[in-house]
Amino acid sequence: MFFTRRRAAAAAVATAAILTLSACGGSSSENAPAADGSATPATLMLNWYPYGEHAPFYYGVQEGIFAKHGIDLTIDAGQGSTKTVQAIGSGQADFGWADTPAVLSNIDKGVEVKSAGVFLQTTPSAVQVFADSGIENPQDLVGRTIAVSAGDAPTTTFPIYLDKVGVPEDQVTQQSLDAAGKMAAMLSGRVDGLIGFAHDQGPTIADKSGREVRYLRYSDAGLNFYSNGLIANDSTIADNPELVQAMVDATSEAFTAAADNPEAAVDAMAGKDPQMPPREVLLQQWQQTIPLLTTAATANQPPGSNAKEDWVTTITTLNGAGLLQEAKDPAEYWDSSFAPDGQQ
Repeated sequence: MFFTRRRAAAAAVATAAILTLSACGGSSSENAPAADGSATPATLMLNWYPYGEHAPFYYGVQEGIFAKHGIDLTIDAGQGSTKTVQAIGSGQADFGWADTPAVLSNIDKGVEVKSAGVFLQTTPSAVQVFADSGIENPQDLVGRTIAVSAGDAPTTTFPIYLDKVGVPEDQVTQQSLDAAGKMAAMLSGRVDGLIGFAHDQGPTIADKSGREVRYLRYSDAGLNFYSNGLIANDSTIADNPELVQAMVDATSEAFTAAADNPEAAVDAMAGKDPQMPPREVLLQQWQQTIPLLTTAATANQPPGSNAKEDWVTTITTLNGAGLLQEAKDPAEYWDSSFAPDGQQ
């Protein structure tokens, strides 16, 4: 399998986890995971409405993985990583799932959160085009119009990507649209492609259009930076490190289980949110997520195992793109004490 599977010590599950998609969740950070076999309620706010990347959380609840680690997990939809980061900073939920560039830029602005571990360690950022568009390689972007979203990490780092592939930035027209507008513009032919997360928009566009999508991935050009991972409020980390560690361990185990059983993991999402894509899209999204879960520095480590050198690369890249005020030490953004159980 993609990962070296961890054999976590089995524990009796006295309380089955209950999954509810509530509108909001209050902080329970004053309570550590119970030692008597019961589960402590905790909320996780996603970066967006549920899509395939989130399958491990639903599968982990269904299979009792979070309950085994003492957590009765509630999963809430999000409305973008920035809003998720700010919600965790204000104590609206115990944990967040957010894009690392948004986490770092909000920490620089004074939001009191830290990363407890990044899980998507190879950026999904890519230029996405139809396979029959005539765009087969980055040089074919010259003279084309690409939809972007001003201020997000894939757009802000696009000039770095173009520089790496030898395409002058002024020879590619960028049309700024929101997430829904980008997909609509590509589907209608008003743009030649879009910039975004390949494991998210691509399968949806292919499903809606019936056409194959081609990806010009930033990582293929040697441009990489961290993407989505777990965050917690500074006070939760300080006052209840046991809960944070349990959440990291459970999430890591859930991701391993979902990578081993992709179809079952996606089936666990059925009926959880009316805005989810069809099952076949969810499955493609999750299958495209699995290769993103490690870098060369974390190969064969449990999901969520981070390497300091990858953090340094991420910080340096985002600082160079103007997303950060300065290149700070990784410890300003990441609490390295919460390595997943089983990390070598």
